[in-house]
Amino acid sequence: MSAGPAEHTGRATVARPDVLRRRCLFWALVVLIATASLLSLTIGPMDLSLGKVTRIVLEKFGILLQGEMIPLSEKIVVWDIRFTRTLLAVLVGGGLAMAGASMQGVFRNPLADPGIIGVSGGGAIGAISMIVLGTRCFPEISAQFGLYLVPLAAMVGATAMTAIIYRLSLRHGQVDLISMLLVGIAINAIGGAFIGLVSAFVATAEELQTVTFWTMGSLNRATWDLIFTGMLFVVFPMLVMPRLAQALNAFSLGEEDAQHLGVDVIRVKRALIVLAASLVGATVALCGMIGFIPLVAPHIVRTAVGADHRFLLPVSALAGAALLLLADMAARTVVAPAELPIGILTGLFGAPVFLSLIIRRNRLF
Repeated sequence: MSAGPAEHTGRATVARPDVLRRRCLFWALVVLIATASLLSLTIGPMDLSLGKVTRIVLEKFGILLQGEMIPLSEKIVVWDIRFTRTLLAVLVGGGLAMAGASMQGVFRNPLADPGIIGVSGGGAIGAISMIVLGTRCFPEISAQFGLYLVPLAAMVGATAMTAIIYRLSLRHGQVDLISMLLVGIAINAIGGAFIGLVSAFVATAEELQTVTFWTMGSLNRATWDLIFTGMLFVVFPMLVMPRLAQALNAFSLGEEDAQHLGVDVIRVKRALIVLAASLVGATVALCGMIGFIPLVAPHIVRTAVGADHRFLLPVSALAGAALLLLADMAARTVVAPAELPIGILTGLFGAPVFLSLIIRRNRLF
């Protein structure tokens, strides 16, 4: 038990500044999300002031303020259109970032991104298959599952693709980064070809518009039904993952050392892969393919507070929510009154970060 004194010494000299930095980052992200959420409610074709938006939101929560009556149309715009969109951004951004952080821990590599290695592509294949082929080939199943069919199909596609990527990337019992990236490139190419074939020969005009939405990513179809459906598939994995943070910390030492520390490596790895794939599949089903949030958010947090997954997982979720909120606000304002697909903005921001990580890694080796 020699770790005890060192641990107490560490707390006295090192841990306190680390804990303070983590708390500061945590609360800074909470404030950023709250501020960005309020500002997000003011952005749109209907010009609404921050004060009026605040009154509408507080009124919905039972807090009435003095002032002139607010028209019902403005309340509907804020609560049923903009508020749902903001909630969806927080939900999806947080889920993607936590999935990215956990996958980077499982594969022991900060370059593991669900979009780059093909997991998001697998979710898109599952979702688009059900969108285009579900009612034609499986009408009874489609009618039975309703709103839940597409998220379930996306989760199955993402989970299956993750298992394939993991199997094909193993070399001498270890996941090889180059093999993983090459497999991801191949899977993304297959997914792109599949989506192209479906779009060209099977999809109707309405389905083609939906497929385009999936491939470019967008939050503009947010509804309360979609929010409640998404919470079923996103919140549960986000609550379970932090319980496996200690096991992820042990993984950083290597799977053999983690086994010696008492971690059931196979069981924990399978659980984390399924949870991460479920998160990715659900977020793809909710708003299409949004790249680089799972890569950028954990990288920012890891640089600031270190690689302890007890803090990395929840704070990455906050960072991902904040990044997607800011990206959505930019998507609605850059070319207003038109709107950019949010996947384009996250790609423009995330691709340089990914390249910088590769360059830094090459310099280290």
